[in-house]
Amino acid sequence: MIAAGGAYGARLARDGDSWFPERWTLDGPEPYAVPLPGNQPEEPGTEVQPMADGRVLIRRTADGRHAFSLLYPTGPGTGELPLGAVECPDPGTRLHLLPPAPCGQRAYALAVGRRSTDVWLVAGGGFGPEHLAEIPGRCSGGVWLDSTGRMLALDRETGGRTKAVVVDLERGGEVSPLLQIAAESDDRLLLADPDSGLLLVSSDAPVPGEPRLGWGVLGSTLPVRFPESLHPPDLTLTPFASQPGQALVPESCAVAFRIDGPSGTWVGVWRPADRRLHQLAPPEGWLAGSGLWTAEGVLRLPYATRAEPCGVAPLTPPPAAPPSPAPPHPEPGSPASCAPRPVPLQQAPLGRLVTK
Repeated sequence: MIAAGGAYGARLARDGDSWFPERWTLDGPEPYAVPLPGNQPEEPGTEVQPMADGRVLIRRTADGRHAFSLLYPTGPGTGELPLGAVECPDPGTRLHLLPPAPCGQRAYALAVGRRSTDVWLVAGGGFGPEHLAEIPGRCSGGVWLDSTGRMLALDRETGGRTKAVVVDLERGGEVSPLLQIAAESDDRLLLADPDSGLLLVSSDAPVPGEPRLGWGVLGSTLPVRFPESLHPPDLTLTPFASQPGQALVPESCAVAFRIDGPSGTWVGVWRPADRRLHQLAPPEGWLAGSGLWTAEGVLRLPYATRAEPCGVAPLTPPPAAPPSPAPPHPEPGSPASCAPRPVPLQQAPLGRLVTK
């Protein structure tokens, strides 16, 4: 996992039969790893998340109690700052960390119960873990829609259907609909790029019971599109990074995918304007599903091998295809003549975030 800003990464590494946290420094001339072992080995299900200041958040679980601490190197040892714990006495409740917040200073967790879901601030608050919101229904996923960490998109299951909703963390967890593609479809948000407004979604609206990947633009009234390039046979695509700095040009925003198929796992790069999926070989030892785009369009992929336990490989995908010339006189009512300008999230009322 990579922190906001891309300066640090963290993972649970293995030494024989033992697991320990490891921090990666990624913004120097050469990447390097610092082990952060505790007094005893970690459990395989332990979660770690890098913070923008170089500390590593860790979540340890015992008997329904989720304890959080910040780890940092102290010469030959590991410093640890306990942050408190979240109690989940109901064995049916599952708690996990949400993706790193864009600000890099705070961290959040999602506790999914039988009938409702709780959002917790677990790092960056003033007095230990803080309960922020209770949302009716079982939620999954977790995608940040803005650059401050206020708007969180979750996939909420209610009434047998799953729909992506927006949770405003500064307004007591106020919930608004985000995706309503069809009344009977399951609509999930997989990735959002705050700069361009590009959204990657999964929905079975085109073919009931068969989830397909599609793309849309936050705040747009145009329909979500489901291109064939994002539906290759016998392959599973999972988006994990979008190219920053593509302000208000979602068609040019590059997206990196993890591709899983019968022959293994590799990398895909796709742009809405290209209308094709470029399939590329990852470096040996790629930490599959992790990576970071630079504003210049280089995809940096972390990897670990026996010979090089901490490495980052730059991958430069094929350049974007030149834009197709627009018709000189679009017909009234055609998409070319009525496409709205994407609205920046901070200016868009929650009621207008619905993508139909």
